[in-house]
Amino acid sequence: MMNILRRGSHTRVSLYSPFRKLFSDQAALSVPVNTLIPPSTARHNFSQAEFSVISGLLRNPAISSGPSLESELNQTGVEPEPGLLLAVFEHFDHSPKLLHTLFRWAESKPEFKCSAALFNCMIKVLAKAKEFDSAWCLLLDKIGGHEALDFVSKDTFVILIRRYARAGMVEAAIRTFEFANNLDIVKNFDSGASLFEILLDSLCKQGRVKAASEYFHKRKELDQSWAPTVRIYNILLNGWFRSKNVKDAERFWLEMRKEDVTPNVVTYGTLVEGYCRLRRVDRAIQLVKEMRKEGIEPNAIVYNTVIDGLVEAGRFEEVSGMMERFLVCEPGPTMVTYTSLVKGYCKAGDLEGASKILKMMISRGFLPSPTTYNYFFRHFSKFGKVDDAMNLYRKMIESGYTPDRLTYHALLKMLCKEEKLDLAIQVSKEMKCRGCDIDLDTSTMLIHLLCRMYKFDEASAEFEDMIRRGVVPHYLTFKRLNDEFKKRGMTDLAQKLCNVMSSVPRSMELLDSRSKD
Repeated sequence: MMNILRRGSHTRVSLYSPFRKLFSDQAALSVPVNTLIPPSTARHNFSQAEFSVISGLLRNPAISSGPSLESELNQTGVEPEPGLLLAVFEHFDHSPKLLHTLFRWAESKPEFKCSAALFNCMIKVLAKAKEFDSAWCLLLDKIGGHEALDFVSKDTFVILIRRYARAGMVEAAIRTFEFANNLDIVKNFDSGASLFEILLDSLCKQGRVKAASEYFHKRKELDQSWAPTVRIYNILLNGWFRSKNVKDAERFWLEMRKEDVTPNVVTYGTLVEGYCRLRRVDRAIQLVKEMRKEGIEPNAIVYNTVIDGLVEAGRFEEVSGMMERFLVCEPGPTMVTYTSLVKGYCKAGDLEGASKILKMMISRGFLPSPTTYNYFFRHFSKFGKVDDAMNLYRKMIESGYTPDRLTYHALLKMLCKEEKLDLAIQVSKEMKCRGCDIDLDTSTMLIHLLCRMYKFDEASAEFEDMIRRGVVPHYLTFKRLNDEFKKRGMTDLAQKLCNVMSSVPRSMELLDSRSKD
């Protein structure tokens, strides 16, 4: 087994691993596949047998959330502890209802002592599923108790703020910030400024930069003595660029200069990244020269951004020159640098060039991440190269490499598109076995493929399992199944489908609204 060394934030390998041939029809192309360290979940202090028992219950389609699952859990004899539940949560993060039942069951045990990490994990799962009422019930219970400091912290509210922003619920995100900012358990351990920055950052990342900017200026007007940090300006500047609003971004940049806010390397990095995203790489390169004149030396993030911009523009000759300058700087090219190059070559259809970059990065001590390999899978998916994709996937598994959820998603998307049902089912089963809970998009693709292949019983079972796990399906998925069942006289399946949907209040509201359109 190859020794893996940790240096700073980078993962490096101490040996140059032999390259493996990955594509049967391309003898000149070889890509290194290395063994990764097993996931951290394997290091929790709990019995693997107990983990397997609980996982089996959550995967059992005959067991639903609520009393049914609680009854089964009581019969296992398992004594819950935070490490065990955290491991289960990591593997079933797309099954909110089941996890909520599991958490409630554990808390009902006299000997169970919850941890802050587990509590926040439960809040995150519920908020991710937009079960905000349930999340607040848990939160307010803890705040009203004697152990609030042991569980509730700024991190708890960060989860809610970010999830509200992702759901497009701007006012709810702001109210959550204001509620948290008035709590002693937050004020005593945080000035409130960093939570304010997180609020703005969350809104900006979800395209709500106008709302973030208005709230920022409102706070400035209400408190004339308040001096916003350069970090706050950087967040809003980044938000305007992310929204591709160059006019407002440049206006805000002038506002910063007018108010004598001293830009730092992050400010310039934000400007460089913004112009690169807008395909204005030459302007970005000009800004790199300007920051040097102001005595601010570009860091790895700035170099990586420019290199990525040149790669996206297909200007590979200029990339070589930039790489030469980067190599003599401290700390030199990083994992992100090489991953950007792999992405560029894969998008250009030059897999041999991408393979050479992989060899180069390993020779310089970097271990390719799942993200690096996912660019190959995206290329294969785009062009329907099933054999090449499955060959790479099998080599990864054989080498002990752990694919991530994006790897499986790219594979399943391609297999469903190419109507490779047997392979899609095989990969989905392996995905579950390797700890990746199937998400909404993946389940939707499988259901639609099963319908196209006239596997209606299996499609109905997959749909029912989505509901059981607390994943609300798309309306079109329900409509397609329902229409197919009715057209083929499958009245029992149609009735069962409607019964299952009626157990999800939010989905029935969606159905009602659609039927009126």
